[in-house]
Amino acid sequence: MNQRKAVANGRPSGTDGSDFSYRMVVDSRYQRVAKEKSRLGALIIAQGVIQFIASISLYLRKLNGGTVDPLVVYSTAIFFVSLLLGEIGIKRSRINFLKAYIFGSLAAALISVVSLLKSGQYLEIVKDFSLLEASKLDFLIAGAVLLGLAVDIFAVAVTISLVSNMAPPKKTS
Repeated sequence: MNQRKAVANGRPSGTDGSDFSYRMVVDSRYQRVAKEKSRLGALIIAQGVIQFIASISLYLRKLNGGTVDPLVVYSTAIFFVSLLLGEIGIKRSRINFLKAYIFGSLAAALISVVSLLKSGQYLEIVKDFSLLEASKLDFLIAGAVLLGLAVDIFAVAVTISLVSNMAPPKKTS
């Protein structure tokens, strides 16, 4: 074996930091993937908290004798499943799970918005704020849906960027 020659201070050459120009550098694509995974993880947690608040609000509305639109229940179930798929996609770097997360998340958000607009009572609250006192729970649900939609848009943008960076680079020939 080839032994390294000692320098004046007793260290073998190559271990004193002088070989920095030969060291490998992590490709910027992998650095972006790590950053986007972290950002998407935080957005998924935020989506989960918003969905949990919306679910509790729906449960309280049902306890108070109100009606709950079945579309909202389906939307909430789809959202929680898509959040689970997104989390698995992040942890295991599975592009297909992340794509399913995008589809499920967008579908659930659109169903929630359609259900919100279909009820019409939220538009009445916006027109006449005196109704707000009587239906604070409904206003909380509307706020959760709109905030969830905004967070969902950011999460989808980050996920699309993450998926494009996770895909192997195209070979040029």
